[in-house]
Amino acid sequence: MSAAAAVAQISLNTNASGRAWALTVTATGTARVLDADSQLVERCLTGDQGAWEDLVKAHTRRVFAICYRFTGKDTEAQDLAQDVFLRVFKTLSSFRAGEGSFSVWLTRLTRNLLIDHYRRSRLDRATDSIEDQLAVLEERTSTHSRTDGLLAGREASEMLQAGLQKLSPELREAVILRDLEELEYREIAKVLNVPEGTVKSRLNRGRAELARVLKRYKVTV
Repeated sequence: MSAAAAVAQISLNTNASGRAWALTVTATGTARVLDADSQLVERCLTGDQGAWEDLVKAHTRRVFAICYRFTGKDTEAQDLAQDVFLRVFKTLSSFRAGEGSFSVWLTRLTRNLLIDHYRRSRLDRATDSIEDQLAVLEERTSTHSRTDGLLAGREASEMLQAGLQKLSPELREAVILRDLEELEYREIAKVLNVPEGTVKSRLNRGRAELARVLKRYKVTV
């Protein structure tokens, strides 16, 4: 199956997969315990089309959520999610079940692709002022006669997204991975390839900066 064909089968409507475990025997005769993701990976590497589709379905929602939180743009996040799975398809053989979970491996790959994307589009992003985005949201709030500057529902989510865009990439990814994706500190440390202490420091700084941005616009979320 070609990489293009693999990406074409990505769906953004997914359900979380259940946890399952199985024993497999290595070439040396040693038994290994494999979780559901690792089983799917091994089947993918044998050319099992159904396994690839199941692996994509199990993780697309989460990958898309990370991409969206980082970019703040639905279409861009969809494109990046497809790029992630194209990269997964090309590099799947580099995953080692004994070195950590597939979810952490996938998150690290997603993060690296997002950082690459950020660097490539940095000049474009510089012209897309966050202040302009916030002004639009404030005008919308005024139009609907909201009191005390409080936003609700979707507008609160949009303002939170705008606030995330205000953070530097390293602070933004720490907040996204911990507070929105709910990864453990040790998992985030593996994804970012930094010590846990650095993760906590970035998270504290990111939370404080985000709180300042939201407080400035009198937003409760």
